[in-house]
Order: sequence, then C-alpha cells, then structure tokens
Amino acid sequence: MAVAALGTTVALAAPAGFAQAATSDTAPVAARSAGADQATRTTTVAAAPAAWVAGTRAYLVITAPGGTSAVSGAVATSGGSVFATYDAIGVIVAHSASASFATSMRAVSGVQQVGATRTSDVPADAYNPALPANPAQSATTLTESNRWDMTQIKADQAWAVTTGSSTVKVGVLDTGVDDQHQDIAPNFNAADSASCAYGKADTRTGAWRDVGTHGTHVAGTVAAAKNGKGVIGVAPGVKISSVRIAEPGSSLFFAENTICGFMWAGDHGFKVTNNSYYTDPWQFNCPDNVDQAAIIEGVRRAQVYAEGKGSLQVAAAGNSNYDLANKTTDSESPNDSTPVTRTITNACIDIPTELPGVVTVASQASGGAKASYSNFGNGVIDVAAPGGDGSTQVYSTLPGGKYGNMSGTSMASPHVAGVAALIASVNPTFTPAQIRDQLGVQANDRACPSDARCTGTTAKNGFFGEGAVDALKAVGGSTPPPGAYFENLADVTIADNSTVESPITVSGVTGNAPATLKVGVDIKHTYIGDLKVDLVAPDGTVYTLHNRTGSGTDNIAQTYTVNASAEVANGVWKLRVNDNASQDTGKIDAWNLTF
Repeated sequence: MAVAALGTTVALAAPAGFAQAATSDTAPVAARSAGADQATRTTTVAAAPAAWVAGTRAYLVITAPGGTSAVSGAVATSGGSVFATYDAIGVIVAHSASASFATSMRAVSGVQQVGATRTSDVPADAYNPALPANPAQSATTLTESNRWDMTQIKADQAWAVTTGSSTVKVGVLDTGVDDQHQDIAPNFNAADSASCAYGKADTRTGAWRDVGTHGTHVAGTVAAAKNGKGVIGVAPGVKISSVRIAEPGSSLFFAENTICGFMWAGDHGFKVTNNSYYTDPWQFNCPDNVDQAAIIEGVRRAQVYAEGKGSLQVAAAGNSNYDLANKTTDSESPNDSTPVTRTITNACIDIPTELPGVVTVASQASGGAKASYSNFGNGVIDVAAPGGDGSTQVYSTLPGGKYGNMSGTSMASPHVAGVAALIASVNPTFTPAQIRDQLGVQANDRACPSDARCTGTTAKNGFFGEGAVDALKAVGGSTPPPGAYFENLADVTIADNSTVESPITVSGVTGNAPATLKVGVDIKHTYIGDLKVDLVAPDGTVYTLHNRTGSGTDNIAQTYTVNASAEVANGVWKLRVNDNASQDTGKIDAWNLTF
C-alpha cells in the first residue's frame, strides 16, 4: 500500500477488494501485490500449527438451515476440517488441502452447494491470528469546523435536532477501527466488537483494530464524537462497533469473513452496518460458476439473517465507473491470484452491494455531481452521498489520533449509514425495511446530467438512485413515516411463455387496504414488452400494474399506487407476472407493499 503523508492529509491506493478510496478522479482503485504494505505494520505472523499445510483452501459447505451437524463428519472424511459453523443459515466454513474436497462433499447427502472462497491459500495466521498493532496516539490541536460533505447533506443542521441515540449501534465492517482515537473512543462499543478475519469471530481485546487506515476513516464519517476536537461524524451520538473482516497482509475481504460479519451484526443488535468493500476475490460473482454460486448463497443467507434480526446493511457501489445495470466484462478477478478477463452478464453480481435488501450507495463530488469513478446503474443504485473527487476529498479520522483525506464510494457509504442511524434514532421502532424506505423518501431528487449513460427519471435514475441523502429531512419529522411495510426478497425465475407468482402475507393491519396502496416492483428482465404484471388481492381481485409496454426496455424498477380500498388488508397478496413471448427471460428480484 503506497502511503504519502502530506501533513495530516493521506492519499491511499486501496487493495482491489475495497469499494473505496480512489487515488485520483480518473482511475479506479488498482490491485496491489500481497504484502506490499508490510512496512506500515508492526504485527507479526505466528508460526503455523501442524494443522496448516501449504495448499490449504477455504470452502463454503451449504446445507439446509439447521442441517450442518448431519454433514460435518463428512468434511473430515473428504479430507477437510471444520473451521467455523453457522447452523442457523446452514453454512460451514471448511478448510482442506485436498484437490478433490469440493467434488467429494458435493456428493454427500444433505449438502446443497460447495464452493471455494478463494484461489489462494488460507494464511497460516488463520490458526493463530496475530493481534493488530495498537498505535500510539497523537494529540490534536484541530478544532471542529464545517466540512463540505457534512454541509452538502445538511448534517450540520441536523445536529441541532439530534446527534443520534446512544442506543443505536452501527457496525463498521472493514479493515478494523482504532478504538483509542480521540474522536472515536467516546462512541466506541468494545463489548460488541470483534475480528471476523478468516471467517470465525475473534473476541480478544483489540482483535477489531485497524490493519490499515480505511476502517478508521469510515468510522469517523459515521460517528466521530462532537467533542470540540478534529471532526464530527454524521451521527455523533450513536455507538460504533468494529467488526474487522479484512485479513492482515492482503487486506482482502473473503466470503467467509463477510458471512461472519453479518451473523455477528444480527446477533449483536446492530441497527445499521456499513460495508465499503466487495467480497474478494471476485469483483462479480456469477451463479453459473459452482464456486461463485456458493459464495452468493452463503453471503445472501447471512445478510437475510442479519436483516431478520433488525440490521440494515449499507454498501458502497464501487469505484470502476462501471454500469452495474449493463455488465459485460470483468477484468479484475480473481484479485488474490492472477486476474483474467471474462465475459459476464447482469446475472453476475457485486456482493454484498447488489444483494436484495442492501442499500447501494453511489458517490457524489463536491457540489453534487456524480463522482467520476463511481459505479452507477439504473435500478441498482439506491441513493447517493458525498465521496469526494479530484482534489476535494472527504476528511476524517485515521489511526493514531490522526486525520486525513480519502475519496471513493467507500467514503459515500458511511454518510448514508450515518443518516440511517439518525433515522433509527428518531424512529426507534423502525424495521430495516422502513429505514431503507425512509432513506429514499428523504433523499433529494437529482436529475440526470447530459450524459447518455444516466438513464431513468429525475425521481430515480442510474447515477443518483432516489437522490442525495438529506440528514436534516431525515430527523426533521416533517415527512410522515411509511405505513405498515411488507416485502418478499426471494427470487422467482420468469421463463418464456410462463406465469409465475410471488406471495406476501399481510397481517396485523386493521381494516381495508388504503386507496394509495404502494406496490414496489423490482423485476429483472431483458424485454419488459413481453410482460404483464398484476397485483392479486387476497380475494382474487386483479389489479394490473404493467401490460406489455416499454418495448425493448430492460427491467421494471417502479413503485405503483393502487386504489385497493375495497380489499381487506390482511391475507396473502401476490405479484403475478405473465411472460407472453419467447427468447427473453428474467426474474422477480423483489417486491413490497406499503399500507
């Protein structure tokens, strides 16, 4: 990692797995060779125990939830060992040096999927992890002042209403956090912090500390204390927990680490997590690849688990100036060995940011334009926030009591995580779905510029999603909270000339549905002119939402308003999709109802 210190300003070239800190306004983050930043660390690698051998690889073995114990014995029989188990979601993290391990395990009864999570060896450090350094702290004479990013989202005005509640926990899933930093220590929650590097929680004191600088910078943007020193975070009254998911040396974020992080977030009551990275080693994971399909499924299950426990995931969109709604090639993967150029489609996804339920954040420059490096995509980007561009970067905390500048969607995402934490603070009963919805409601619409790559409407487009987040509106109370909200995130394949349905069971709503029932539809399809889309009420009444319009347009990402006041609210509602032609197919990605 190249580090150039210019007073208190630091520019970083981040490893490829970051979503993150672009070093200039013209280039995406470049990959760097393993171990290139060793001069910046004082940690040492412990001697490998006898259990580790060269060639040891990590695998996800996926069963039905609750079914891991029935197949764990086969791991050893197949030449592997169980490193960690997440029985609630049916995921085993296994290690093996056997080239036939995955093939053998796929033949075991009860095993649904098996996939290698990396193309490089598991480090020996996994079996006896060295603790990150606890850097000496430098006092600061800097005093808090208004910064362009906080002014742009009106956070400085929001603080007059609330700085956030200390009962709200925000998890920073990243390279770690310097908990001793003078601007972070007042809000740091050590009791719920850990390392998830290698895929198993390490709760030793300090295991959560930063093995780089990235996570500490992100944490400061979320919730640096309003204490008269240095900087102020978006939500300076909430609590920060660090879950280090980056591995030392490489600073890569493998699937098992992300799974561990999401499970930890769900089990430890995190209201929001920030995820400024993509899951290494694949920039995009493709479901037609047996290894990558297992990665998608394992991380997806962990995110669903976390959300089910009350945690909303916010994630950076990435720094490759790439159209995520029109994927064609990936030339950066695998980044833990030798990248190759491969042809991909929209079925391949950047995780965790493109998983259902995750808030995908694009980056804005000072003034609000799309940052030159920011990924984009109509129907993919949810909201936008300041991430910096060129010489105007985001200023925040760095390890050792220091401060510095970085740019990237990694810097945009924690602004949104902070706003989400403010929403949770003023609406303590809100579910993750309601917080996610409110992020879109309070965002300020931004129209597409004169750029053919930006498609959509002023209200929702590929550069800014539903708009730029607004912290003041988020806490002002002028926008009424949404009504009862229900969603179905399960994918339903839409084959040629077929009819499919996706159900939502509504309960706990008194009386009839409203005359303004909101029906949010997210359908991925390569020719929506083939499709008829209906809302089917519990009594069988059909409300047509879309009827073979749009010609060659891809995808439906739209919220419809339906007068359903004649319908009893409680019961099973269905989204019915008819494909009326051949050649083009797709899926119901997600849909929701707001009463």
